[in-house]
Amino acid sequence: MFVALLLSLPTGRSTVRMRVWRSLTSTGCGVLRDGVYLLPAGAAQAAVFAQAEAEVRAAGGFAMTVELKPTSPAQLEHLRRLFDRGNEYGALVKKLAAARGSLARLGRRKADTLVERLRRACQVLVASDYFPGEARQQAQQALAALESEARSLLAPGEPRPGRGGVRRLDPARYRRRVWATRSDLWVDRLASAWLIRRFIDPAARFLWLERPRQRPKTAVGFDFDGAEFSHVESRITFEVLLRSFDLERDPALVSIGHAVHYLDAGGIPVAEAKGLETLLKGIKANAGGDDRTFAEAAKIFDLFYSAYASREPEKEKGGTAPALADR
Repeated sequence: MFVALLLSLPTGRSTVRMRVWRSLTSTGCGVLRDGVYLLPAGAAQAAVFAQAEAEVRAAGGFAMTVELKPTSPAQLEHLRRLFDRGNEYGALVKKLAAARGSLARLGRRKADTLVERLRRACQVLVASDYFPGEARQQAQQALAALESEARSLLAPGEPRPGRGGVRRLDPARYRRRVWATRSDLWVDRLASAWLIRRFIDPAARFLWLERPRQRPKTAVGFDFDGAEFSHVESRITFEVLLRSFDLERDPALVSIGHAVHYLDAGGIPVAEAKGLETLLKGIKANAGGDDRTFAEAAKIFDLFYSAYASREPEKEKGGTAPALADR
């Protein structure tokens, strides 16, 4: 089932015509012919049709919205082809490939900006792709490759994911310990250190290592290759710690984990992640050292935890939030 918007405007209303056209094309709607626009019934973007209809009528034009139901597979296929995004995905994949080749000569800030711009372009295109297929998968794979390349070039010490499951551990063995990770702290290490101090080892002491091999034998390593706690399969270090110490029962911690995962490894966007990233960048730019960065970042994670936890009574009315599943 489709929704069709039929409209026409009097001659001379070019400003309204352009404004309506831009509004409609931003939805990724199909164009059956001049003045006839289509969207799948139930698409969130269909609300734009009502707005356009009201604006055209207010300008003295004709507009109406009708349902359109294909009566044969051939008709359905014809209408679906109006929404083909293959060319747009192809152009995006070329831009992603070119960006991947240019990362090495860009500075960190420019590279981050480029990756973020292309990530948003992909999100916009996906949002208007009503009948996804192979082209979307190819674009998302190309974006994932770009994000991975950016991480490896701009953060060369990032750990490589290990294989296997994550064992449940006795928290008593990890009390009053020295914990060590790579210096120049960023999101996964900051969040993991906060989690350790707040929920695993309140008396934890931390070492920020220039090189992982500097770790003292008695220290517990995290977030580097060969560390006791690091990436496993699709889990980042924060998520490995959650599972290792049975903290996935706390939905607020799981929510923080989703945001940290998105910032550290990409994947499913999280609404609050961009705000968290901005705050942490501001702290890192002004802190003047890892100790101060961690101290200030811990306050931010405390606030995020409180905000997420305050949502739980509302969630419980509709059922409990699921624990993080193996991926």
